[in-house]
Amino acid sequence: MTFVLRRDALSWGRVVRAPQLVASPRFREDLFGLVVARPGGTVLPVGLRRSYGDTVLNSEGGVIEMTGLDRFKAIDLASGTLRAEAGVTLGGIMERIIPHGFFVPVTPGTRFVTLGGAIANDVHGKNHHHAGTFGRHVLRLGLLRSDGTRVEIGPERNSDLFVATVGGLGLTGIIEWAEIKLQPIKSSQLDVEILPYGVLSEFWHLAEESNATHEHTVAWIDHTAKGRRSGRGIFSRANWSIEGGLVTHRNRRPPAGRIEVPSGLVNRVSVSLFNRLYYAAQSRTARVQRQHYASFFHPLDGILSWYGLYGHRGFWQYQCVVPSTTMKDAIAAILAEIGRSNQGSFLAVLKTCGDFASPGLLSFPMEGATLAVDFPNRADQTLQLFSRLDAIVREAKGRLYAAKDGRIPKDMWVAGYPNLESFMTHIDPAFASDFWRRLAL
Repeated sequence: MTFVLRRDALSWGRVVRAPQLVASPRFREDLFGLVVARPGGTVLPVGLRRSYGDTVLNSEGGVIEMTGLDRFKAIDLASGTLRAEAGVTLGGIMERIIPHGFFVPVTPGTRFVTLGGAIANDVHGKNHHHAGTFGRHVLRLGLLRSDGTRVEIGPERNSDLFVATVGGLGLTGIIEWAEIKLQPIKSSQLDVEILPYGVLSEFWHLAEESNATHEHTVAWIDHTAKGRRSGRGIFSRANWSIEGGLVTHRNRRPPAGRIEVPSGLVNRVSVSLFNRLYYAAQSRTARVQRQHYASFFHPLDGILSWYGLYGHRGFWQYQCVVPSTTMKDAIAAILAEIGRSNQGSFLAVLKTCGDFASPGLLSFPMEGATLAVDFPNRADQTLQLFSRLDAIVREAKGRLYAAKDGRIPKDMWVAGYPNLESFMTHIDPAFASDFWRRLAL
């Protein structure tokens, strides 16, 4: 098993295009040899590279692609638990467990995420106010360290290393397997209510009302709307249905190649037109409807290489979370700043996070609101906008999401993650990433 130079091993944002030395093992027995052979002195375990920036890149070392370790170890239907190797995808888990009346406890906006990646980024979803982050449902996991030790860790066993590994961006060792608690469901359908709203203040009212009655909530924002329409959007809230059967998603392979359109396709005119038309179309069809989980949770998975819509230069995502004490003013200010810039894209998502303590030292969510907006890469023009948004988030005592980041200033990283120094005591020195190299103290 060796490392091979690859130029297609990119993060999802496609901004950084540095060649990577990649190894693709199939068995746990291969892992330690790859750690020992680490080129440049460091390695980094990765999954399907759905992180947008440089947390999944290690240009000065080697990358261990974990997707070949995708075996299921045990499923206990009586206790509702599953144990599998770290390279299995959330989509693969769903295919296996849904016919038995279970679902993953938390899913991000794509099912093309490995189990290890979901833990290493402590992902969250539309049900944070109900279930918290993915890491809260991890019962135990196996971690391989560079000295060859294989240690089992969990909330009550080696807990100090566990809280560093959950959300730890692959820097504490290789997650080889994990056991998680599943969520029972009676149907793979959700009863979804679509609610258009005209101003940002209505979003806060809907979110507060819906958090008490609905397990899943999210809003699409028309970030091109200005003046009295600023912050308008489409609010969706849903609960699992008890009808509709236990039907899994259509099995599609994750993207293997690059499909790119001209970089100018996503521009001020096209984005503004799309946002107006989408808001109008959703407003006309607003109602309670039944949706399959795939269309509700993972709508973009139907376009396997949707990053290509932004062209060869790639794109950035700006995702922040701000605390409940400052969220209303901060989100309004961020949307106003984006509106003045005439930048952005078709995708802007706003949702609230509940009062759940995240288990990881570097976990992203906090009680408050999180806004995520995609931006075509326009070099300095985009980065200057981000600096202005940083100032708003910094003043609001918020933070940025490492899984979506590619340029966070070091002072924001330090201020946003108060457990950083404690986390650093658990880093395995043989593991590194471009992200960590850029921001290490």
